[in-house]
Amino acid sequence: MIIINGKPAAAEGATVFDYLCQNGYDPKRVAVEKNGEILPKPAFDSTILSDGDVVEVVSFVGGG
Repeated sequence: MIIINGKPAAAEGATVFDYLCQNGYDPKRVAVEKNGEILPKPAFDSTILSDGDVVEVVSFVGGG
């Protein structure tokens, strides 16, 4: 099982990019931490989520 933002998620085998798109995130407007390390945006397409991964997705919000 993968934990994403503190909740179990059935996302094994998906790339980070695919997970983000399928769950309503704009990959250009988020930061992703996987297993305690910030994931560079160019790695979203090639990083596959695996059993035991712990992921945090943080969305950027504009405002003023």
